[in-house]
Amino acid sequence: MKRPPCWLMRTAAWTVALLLLAAVFVAYTRPEFMLTLANQIWACF
Repeated sequence: MKRPPCWLMRTAAWTVALLLLAAVFVAYTRPEFMLTLANQIWACF
């Protein structure tokens, strides 16, 4: 099996990273998500 070119792997990694960052940004714009996250963090203490 032949390895894909280096530039293809790098592009795929950047695409995955940017999609993950976009998903996190969208999640933080939802107030109910922030409230749930704050409650879960507070429950740890």
